[in-house]
Amino acid sequence: MLNFFLSGLTGLILAIILGVPILKLCKKFHLSQTILHYVDKHAGKAGTPTMGGFIFIVAGIISVLIFVRSDFYLPILILLTMLAYGLLGFLDDFIKIKFHKNEGLKPYQKIIGQVSLALIIALFVYFKIGGQLDFFGLKINLGLFIIPFIVVFYVAVTNAVNLLDGLDGLASSVSTTYLLFFGVILSILNFNNLAIISFAFVGALIGFLVFNGFPAKIFMGDTGSLALGGLIASIAVMSGLELILPLIGILYVLTALSDIIQVGYYKKTHRRIFKMAPLHHHFEQSGVHENRIVTVYIIITLICGLACLIGYMAVAGVI
Repeated sequence: MLNFFLSGLTGLILAIILGVPILKLCKKFHLSQTILHYVDKHAGKAGTPTMGGFIFIVAGIISVLIFVRSDFYLPILILLTMLAYGLLGFLDDFIKIKFHKNEGLKPYQKIIGQVSLALIIALFVYFKIGGQLDFFGLKINLGLFIIPFIVVFYVAVTNAVNLLDGLDGLASSVSTTYLLFFGVILSILNFNNLAIISFAFVGALIGFLVFNGFPAKIFMGDTGSLALGGLIASIAVMSGLELILPLIGILYVLTALSDIIQVGYYKKTHRRIFKMAPLHHHFEQSGVHENRIVTVYIIITLICGLACLIGYMAVAGVI
């Protein structure tokens, strides 16, 4: 239990320490993202540095390597997967910055990269871990179908986290809350190394929020959001708790669905259901301040996380 707390505390301290020089470097090299012209409420954010994801990525990795002291195999695999998705995001950010536009990699290029990485992990899980999912103690064996399931799961999660990164501190605060409850559930189920990873990044993300909270001094960029999505998906996959993710992370689901519904409906009717997608931008366009949106999203995630935690505590006989 002490290791869980210390891994989070270390991640927090490292993120705050690393944040200052990384922020200075991003400003020095003018690593800022172009703001979409139709996001009028964000016009004042033009010039804000991006690629801030490096802050929590580096801090979290160092903390994990300090506190995971045995069975390094899965933790290293999870960290490498996170870095691979982060590299994909870095390429996207780099293209945006270099050519001063909001679009980086083409959508099909992103999907090819995401699917390729997910397929490697899916094959590893099938041959080395098996295709069994855990849903509140109910074991579901997918067998060979675990491969396409994991591929779709990774693509969905990484894109959902990426879409959620639209307001100051939104993706980082929701993901902090999500990982906190997921980490506690992992500890109850004796996935101690995976719990350490979760808590290490809880601390690192809280440290990152010092710089990313409203008004943001730096954005996480696709470097951070894709890495974070890869991390969240990997922890769920390696523990077999994929089906719990959409319950605690209900706002990942709603964010992605709102975007899919908006695009699909517009293509058919040339009309919009939401004022703007994803969902948090609809609320913002409706006059809700982004701080209030972030707060409500945290509370919803907290309630969903608490409900899932109580469920697993009941299954484990803790309550």
